[in-house]
Amino acid sequence: MSTPPPDPVLDAFHLTGAPVLLPGGQGGTWRVGDVVLKPAGFVAEAEWRAAVLSALPASPAFRVARPVRTQDGQWTSHGWEASELLDGQTDVSRQDEVLTAGAAFHEAVADLPRPDFLDGRDDPWAYGDRVAWDEQPVAGGPAYRNAVQKLVDARRPVELRAQVVHGDLPGNVMFAEGLPPAIIDWPVYWRPPSWASAVAVADALCWYDATPDLAARWAHLPEWGQMLVRALIYRLTTDEAVGGPEAWTTTRLDSYRPAIEVALSFT
Repeated sequence: MSTPPPDPVLDAFHLTGAPVLLPGGQGGTWRVGDVVLKPAGFVAEAEWRAAVLSALPASPAFRVARPVRTQDGQWTSHGWEASELLDGQTDVSRQDEVLTAGAAFHEAVADLPRPDFLDGRDDPWAYGDRVAWDEQPVAGGPAYRNAVQKLVDARRPVELRAQVVHGDLPGNVMFAEGLPPAIIDWPVYWRPPSWASAVAVADALCWYDATPDLAARWAHLPEWGQMLVRALIYRLTTDEAVGGPEAWTTTRLDSYRPAIEVALSFT
């Protein structure tokens, strides 16, 4: 069971009341009044993200959860971060709206410099990303290597401008009547924005009942086939890094196969 933020964290953010566990957020997100608390994870990333989001101009195309500082002006305390509570709920069935909101967000952050913390991040997702972009070699068990091989064979070099992007859009865009979509829980990557869109499409194809038409509607994006190839290498590699050989149940493999065929059809 998830552990609520301890009293020193509540004190640091000047919060009172009992924390209430929120759905989603990998079971670690809590509400106290109109503030949301969650473990900061990689603190350097959390602090960079908070500084960016606190200064990001408002947009008619999307909302963001503004970070909340501690009483002494910090963005994190005891490994926790805080942000304002936003109206809305995630809806992974609204896939085109998720992608549209993501595109607007990426345009808004397009000129930010590459964050230094990316060089120090070492987790399964960062590893999967580097393998996808041929910055680390493909390595793993037979089931993984068999699943990923067609994608690796189809991968070729591309020349696209990288920028900071949101690497996990589908479950992190909230919708509320009369308000722009809200983009939350931003995992930061330095890749072309079309790759971030491809990750969202790949996820929708694998897990959210999307049809190949979704991929076709976004095929105008730069190097679309190559971005889909890299998106799926990223997800497959991350699964291998997290779960090892035991991750590859028949159900898990079957969830990837149609998406792989869709990606290869655009290469």
